[in-house]
Amino acid sequence: MSYPNQNPYDPPPGQQPVYGYPQQPMQPQQPQQPMASYGPYPGGPMPAAQMPYPTVMPGGVKAARAMLYVLAGLNIIGLVLAVMGLGGVTKASHEASSSPYADMSAFNVGKGVLIAVIVLIVIFTVTAITLAAQFGNGGKGVRIATIVSCVVGMILSLFTFPVGLVHTVLGILVLVLVSKDEGNAWFNRPRY
Repeated sequence: MSYPNQNPYDPPPGQQPVYGYPQQPMQPQQPQQPMASYGPYPGGPMPAAQMPYPTVMPGGVKAARAMLYVLAGLNIIGLVLAVMGLGGVTKASHEASSSPYADMSAFNVGKGVLIAVIVLIVIFTVTAITLAAQFGNGGKGVRIATIVSCVVGMILSLFTFPVGLVHTVLGILVLVLVSKDEGNAWFNRPRY
């Protein structure tokens, strides 16, 4: 005698259990169309997570600001040396002017070159100090002005090669540190 089927979900005795859906004939595959994904839809990419803006100045930006102050300090030292050189050329031109055989054109060219150098040094010193002071609350304009100032300073420092090498290296370092992603994020952060 057979007992009744205890589990109503079991197949009747003598049949194989069928798992899943019943078999269907194979259908030809159609090429998949690219899905236009505009968000977190199935098959689409996950939305990019917004990177939070920095609230504290990153270390690279702090280092760039410190290097700008160092560049300004070196410019002040160069300014003192240029003013001393201008004083020496002026003194030499006064002593040579008493001689009837002296040619004053060389002294005038020397004075003109030293005055131009002094003006450039003052411009770059004021620019470096102003930009470094604006790093804390400045925007894209401060970053762009820093990059332009560093590039022009590096080009001009190549004319004074042995002494200007320090300016070139510091200018390259400031340029790299300000141009990195953390510098970009710092200068593009929203300010309220």
